[in-house]
Amino acid sequence: MKSSRLVLGLTLLNVLLLVMLLAQRTPLLSAAQPNLPVLRGRGLEIVDERGVVRASIKVHGPEAVNGRQYAGAVVLVMGGGDPLGAPAVKLAASDSGAGLGLSNGHRLADGRSSGVQLHAAGARVILIDDQGREQTLRP
Repeated sequence: MKSSRLVLGLTLLNVLLLVMLLAQRTPLLSAAQPNLPVLRGRGLEIVDERGVVRASIKVHGPEAVNGRQYAGAVVLVMGGGDPLGAPAVKLAASDSGAGLGLSNGHRLADGRSSGVQLHAAGARVILIDDQGREQTLRP
């Protein structure tokens, strides 16, 4: 009887010590972690349960798009996961300026989407209808 109590007492003491050690080694999720590593790369994609990209952040090098030359830029795209076209938001920034695009998802033959584009360079708003006609507004 005494030996079973002793074994039970030592077991409880060991469990208590183990819990205390684990509590000291495992930081709480809400605790500040000042030395977190930096995630580095040229892009990041967020996908849904089917593997469809729903948001992405990518670094684009200097490139030509639709016959126009663009400087390197960081581009954030949200939505637009449907290959046939879906409403999307695109935010881009580069040394030559920044822009915001709001697409209604209607894809034009030349690859553009109808919607609204806001350009910081030259302070202009471009409206593109479903037939591809552009209207530029300036302050």
